[in-house]
Amino acid sequence: MECRVIKMLRVVTVVFLMLLTVGLAACGKQSSDTAEAVGRNVDQAAQSAGNAVDKAAANTSQALSDTAITSKVKVAMLAEPGLKTLQINVETTNGMVTLMGTVNSRRNRDKAVTISEYVEGVKGVSNRLTVVPDGSG
Repeated sequence: MECRVIKMLRVVTVVFLMLLTVGLAACGKQSSDTAEAVGRNVDQAAQSAGNAVDKAAANTSQALSDTAITSKVKVAMLAEPGLKTLQINVETTNGMVTLMGTVNSRRNRDKAVTISEYVEGVKGVSNRLTVVPDGSG
């Protein structure tokens, strides 16, 4: 019984090695056209991957830039006396700043907009501030 198993293993091994040899020989006989096509496909895949990385990097860079602009606007408002910055929400998307919340006067609303406009990187300001007089804003 043991002898049969060994003979079968030898036969299977020989057949496997023959198939492997034929497969490798076929790989060596690829035409230069096929090799060039494979090369082009690899180049295209690499280019697509590169473009995806570039796009992701640009999106990340823009998000970081927007965060920096928001921070700069908030810091500039904190430096302005009389402006209740805790009641002003600042959001930035693609360099466009949106101001939301309440202020206690038109003068302070205009100050908030002007301060935002002068921050580096700001492309525009959307003023959605509400004036609530009598010191409640």
